[in-house]
Amino acid sequence: MSEFIDLAPEVAEAFASGAPVVALESTIISHGMPYPQNLETAQAVEQDVRDNGAIPATIAVIGGRCKIGLSPAELEYFAKGSDILKLSRRDIPYAIAKKCDGATTVSATMILAEKAGIKVFATGGIGGVHRELATSFDISADLTELGKTSVAVVCAGAKAILDIPMTLEHLETLGVPVIAYGTDEFPAFYTVKSGQKAPLRLDTPGEIAAFLASKWEFGLEGGVVIGNPPPADKALALEAIEHAIDSALVEAKGLNIHGRDVTPFLLQRVTQHTKGKSLEANIALVRNNARLGAQIAVAMAK
Repeated sequence: MSEFIDLAPEVAEAFASGAPVVALESTIISHGMPYPQNLETAQAVEQDVRDNGAIPATIAVIGGRCKIGLSPAELEYFAKGSDILKLSRRDIPYAIAKKCDGATTVSATMILAEKAGIKVFATGGIGGVHRELATSFDISADLTELGKTSVAVVCAGAKAILDIPMTLEHLETLGVPVIAYGTDEFPAFYTVKSGQKAPLRLDTPGEIAAFLASKWEFGLEGGVVIGNPPPADKALALEAIEHAIDSALVEAKGLNIHGRDVTPFLLQRVTQHTKGKSLEANIALVRNNARLGAQIAVAMAK
């Protein structure tokens, strides 16, 4: 593993002492938010993890090296960089072989977290089944990764731009447990409610830690989705966000935007349609997930 992976000193010390570690993705920094909000959010999220008793490990690829934990200068580089690759599972060997710089999506972050021995990963929202699947056949690699990689993903549900009922169906097919934290309804990223009942509900970090231990100790490989509703004071109304998404989808179709370019385009347009309120919600929910992820990691360590 050391041939490809570098541990940040803080992360290495945590492993040596048995301290809990929480993985964080880097695509949020490089592709998910504008500067300087992306850098400020990355710094705040790392501090939220520390404040809740765990060590943050933001994951990325730099010069072909898989970095588990980034320095302050590296965080700033990803926040300002313009030629950073967006890495999914299929892209990791290319970035290593070509010695590229790449930001890890949910799927790539899960892979590198598992290889480093990190079991809890906090992010914004997972990818899933895109709307108009019949014509695009666009299903995020995040779902396939959740079916095979044993990392718990703390998120605010699936991104609201997706087909959430179809995403939940696909996760069921893959055998991925979907847990709603403290609620009966699966959250929809910007909104507390999605209209979809969550398959499972657990109410404390300790209960979630016990669930994860029982799954993996029993030998059931694969990930777990932990849907953590966004903070109520920053969440948006479902009707308002649906109107913004519908408008953005029409625009994306007219511009022939497809594949991996769809999600960042839609998120940018939704931010514009909501006059920045969706960005505020995004920042709040990522930080909220980091806090819960740290609490779960601490409970697992105990």
